[in-house]
Amino acid sequence: MYQRVKEYIQRYHMLDGDDKVIAGVSGGADSICLLFMLVELSRESGFSVVAVHVHHGLRGSAADADAAYVEAVCREQGIELRTFYEDVKGYAKRKGLTLEEAGRDVRRKIFQRALRKEKGTKIALAHHQNDNAETLLWNLCRGCALRGLGGIAPVSGPWIHPLLCLKRVEIESYLENRGISYCTDESNFTDDYTRNRLRSHVIPYLEEQVNSQAVLHMSETMEKMRQVGEFVGQEVKRYGERCIRYENTGTKYLKAVLYKEEFFQVPSALRGFVLHEMLCHVAGRRKDIGSIHIKTLEELLGRQVGRQINLPYGMCAKRCYDGVEVFVQPYETEEDRCPVAARVFERTGDMVIFPENPYTKWFDYDIIKNTVKIRHREPGDYITISKNGGTQKLKQYFINEKIPGSLRNEIWLAADGKHIMWIVGYRQNQKYQITDKTRRILELKFYGGQDDGRKRQSDDFGSRGCKED
Repeated sequence: MYQRVKEYIQRYHMLDGDDKVIAGVSGGADSICLLFMLVELSRESGFSVVAVHVHHGLRGSAADADAAYVEAVCREQGIELRTFYEDVKGYAKRKGLTLEEAGRDVRRKIFQRALRKEKGTKIALAHHQNDNAETLLWNLCRGCALRGLGGIAPVSGPWIHPLLCLKRVEIESYLENRGISYCTDESNFTDDYTRNRLRSHVIPYLEEQVNSQAVLHMSETMEKMRQVGEFVGQEVKRYGERCIRYENTGTKYLKAVLYKEEFFQVPSALRGFVLHEMLCHVAGRRKDIGSIHIKTLEELLGRQVGRQINLPYGMCAKRCYDGVEVFVQPYETEEDRCPVAARVFERTGDMVIFPENPYTKWFDYDIIKNTVKIRHREPGDYITISKNGGTQKLKQYFINEKIPGSLRNEIWLAADGKHIMWIVGYRQNQKYQITDKTRRILELKFYGGQDDGRKRQSDDFGSRGCKED
């Protein structure tokens, strides 16, 4: 097995003799296997290893025992160890994330911080074939593009995954045969997290009832999809250079001009990819830029000159004579941006549990008439307060709820024109709530809760839930 890992590392050029590797070590079977593999490889190749352990502050004495075990293993192997203690629960609450999402964010930031501080060159994580199969299934279930079908890449910038050539059972067998113990996180066996349910129920069913080599075949397919993705990426870049011009705006953001005539010479199968890359390039990030934005942007090309739509991260797309201009609307400071994330997704028949978080709400996307705007109150605002359609002026609502006048101009609102869909932190409009007839759902998530729910800067927000002005 060691030889397979070694060949896999060489195949993807993961490590060189002058590398300094930051290895994520939780104490579980996967990360302990990774650590021992790296130690053995370092003796052959000459690279150095620094272990990083993240204590999430969630499992009490069990987490303390994991940290102590990792410390003992690293001491025995002569490996430097850096342990970080983090309040993941508090981070999740501040950011409006699940514990699973928060833990992933915290670990990623710590690994990157350790890479800089230690002057490292690579970050090695212990994901294996089963993890990759879970990732593929999760991506398929929630919707993904070509990139998502590639799963976890063996190499992505400084991030490397030397164990992606192994199954979980092989890792556990390797440790057992060598008499190496490891920690077991009992939370991995609960159904609290989506990945746990895929791990405990879906993948075993596929292996037992469909094909015993299901995980291997999914791994092979993901590798092929990554190759396809690389080819598509090259073609998208080539066509993008023909139909898009980027202009410096004097800020950190670029302005893009998409030329309609040249764009329609791009093969139809690649047009969505070209538009996606353009939006990501202007926004400076990829998260939460999805198919709904691509669709509305392409539709804008068929509108008259002057029409415009709002997009994520303060972007605006405006129909011009030559095609479409995409730019980031100016703000005085970065802090002025409204801390909101949004997504639109199809409702499934078994979707009956709605968010209970007061700063995360779902809305019936299909009945929204205008661009959803996140702003503060304006004259004429009103809200539907009863199931029979009764409305109330926003001013009267504030009075009835005894909300201090000093706060009323600071409360964020999600607005469909003058119709208030959500008084953030207070009430959701009855009219926009999910019903049995709802086909698509708009999710709005306000990060930071009440602290971020009351800031004086307004923001027109284009999201997966946006419609045209």
